[in-house]
Amino acid sequence: MIVEINNLHKSFKDVKAVEDISFRVKEGELFAFLGVNGAGKSTTINIISGVLAKDSGKVIVCGENIDNNLDKIKNSIGIVFQNSVLDKKLSGYDNLKYRAALYGIFGADFKARLQEMTELLDLKDILKRPITKLSGGQKRRLDIARALIHNPKLLILDEPTTGLDPKTRITVWSVIDKLRKENGLTVFLTTHYMEEASDSDYVVILDSGKVVAEGSPHELKNKFASDYIKFYNNMDKAEEYFENLGKNIKRERDFVIVEIESTNEMHNYFEQIPEIFDDFEVLKGNMDNVFLNVTGKNLKEM
Repeated sequence: MIVEINNLHKSFKDVKAVEDISFRVKEGELFAFLGVNGAGKSTTINIISGVLAKDSGKVIVCGENIDNNLDKIKNSIGIVFQNSVLDKKLSGYDNLKYRAALYGIFGADFKARLQEMTELLDLKDILKRPITKLSGGQKRRLDIARALIHNPKLLILDEPTTGLDPKTRITVWSVIDKLRKENGLTVFLTTHYMEEASDSDYVVILDSGKVVAEGSPHELKNKFASDYIKFYNNMDKAEEYFENLGKNIKRERDFVIVEIESTNEMHNYFEQIPEIFDDFEVLKGNMDNVFLNVTGKNLKEM
């Protein structure tokens, strides 16, 4: 395990930001940490990275106890924050040079590492430009290079693609996937994009400082999300049939959608009333459904 959290507590006066949470992050996996604003995600990340002291509990990162070896842990972690932390007065090159120096990376070692980051993130044309002259996507690529310059074992991504255009989002994830496959990098992700969480290996959902659900995306969807049948023809017959069965039905202008417990259930209906299955599709429940059903909240609106 690269991260082990046991019975973690953190309060701010009367507010219990994190209340007795426990979870594990395996080495090399993409781990998604989900919750609305105020759920306790940032507090937990700040404790893991040593920015914030815990009240109680046990935190092990990269095999080291945070109570005893914080400096060693910090050298093993890279963080990409939601908002850029680049120094606007400096060029991209100088931002990376001074960041590398904090980890004792100088001279030829820095040049070699910079070349790797430049090729990986396509930085050649933006390194010498002032940060104020860069687009959001260009800044994000430099933020990622800054977090990776010391070759960390654990990369924490705090909503890394929020506000980015689709092309830059694809670029960001292709780089992360490459590092995971080739270097065994572990990625700890918070995101409001459920399609990103769907690609993760393991998910923990927080609500009001507590873990309310966890598992692989497949496990969570099977447990907390319903499947649907969408009828485009024979809508009146479909609506009448499923209303009599007490099913949840939504009627739109061009289709009727029926909530079912699983796709296996559909086969029974197909045998009983095949005439309504003229033009239809089956939709699997997704992580948006999971999050809403677990927390009663819509992550995208928070």
